[in-house]
Amino acid sequence: MKLGLIAAVAAIVVFSAPAFAEDTIKIAYIDPLSGGGASIGEVGLKTYRYLADQINAAGGLNGKKIEIVGLDNKTNPQESLIQVQKAADQGIRIITQGNGSSVAAALTGWVAKYNEPNPGKEIIYLNYAAVDPVLTNAKCSYWHFRWDDNSDIKMAALTTFMKDQPNIKKVYLINQDYSFGQAVRTEARAMLKQKRPDIEIVGDELHPLLKVTDFAPYIAKIKASGADSVITGNWGQDFALLLKAAADAGLQTDWYTYYAGGAGGPTAIRQTGLAHPVFAIGEGVANAAPPAAQAWETDFRAKLLEPTHNAQRALDRAGAPARRRSGGLCRPRR
Repeated sequence: MKLGLIAAVAAIVVFSAPAFAEDTIKIAYIDPLSGGGASIGEVGLKTYRYLADQINAAGGLNGKKIEIVGLDNKTNPQESLIQVQKAADQGIRIITQGNGSSVAAALTGWVAKYNEPNPGKEIIYLNYAAVDPVLTNAKCSYWHFRWDDNSDIKMAALTTFMKDQPNIKKVYLINQDYSFGQAVRTEARAMLKQKRPDIEIVGDELHPLLKVTDFAPYIAKIKASGADSVITGNWGQDFALLLKAAADAGLQTDWYTYYAGGAGGPTAIRQTGLAHPVFAIGEGVANAAPPAAQAWETDFRAKLLEPTHNAQRALDRAGAPARRRSGGLCRPRR
């Protein structure tokens, strides 16, 4: 993420120099800092501020300091529009967000509408983790940049692995009821049908986003279905509580996930003892072997007492060619 943040912000500074005459470049971080998504949002905010501190300690960008302004959107699209307006009112020209594709869609639309009558004061939206494919397809925006792989690409990787697992016979789908969760369920069905048509989908469930406190009723359905495997895009407390309920009920299935490695996930896996049946698609792992990665991880943990936010570090390794492959950039007419 470090080089990605530097590259993105530097490009904006270079091409919009008159608008960044101040000594500080402010980036509005619009993500959940309260409610069910707070554990995820807080790690992201700490990561951004850690990176900003590194950049500032090295002299900043063209001598300008970077400041990360945290704005709590409560994982709510309507609240996000209030917060992005606050950012605009403060003269902030760069916003970032990653938790919730419904939020991302709302921000993308708002930024496009705001920029049209405000030439010279345009806002850039840096999306680090909202992965609904529609954001770089039907709702593609000139002002929106995403560097995480979209959910279809993640599902392609997940199902490519699953197709070679002969023990998989019956799969249950459980996902959060919003655009991302719906995209996960749709592509899971389509790709399993293509790669392993013998697999039976024995359940397909959507539940409210970050509202469920007891997943026992959902786990009972999975257990009754006879599923040997579960596919879920759940993140944050929706993954941690789902796994806890599974352990409490003695559910014996494999879990194929997007975000088992996110905040709260590894803790839930350790506490439930379900380490071996849990598989995840990830941008990186905290214990990767390269010395530079280990040094970064050690320093981050020592200062912030948190594991790194790998989704935000991904751009550092991926570079522009990988971002193009991920469908993260689109160029409609301005």
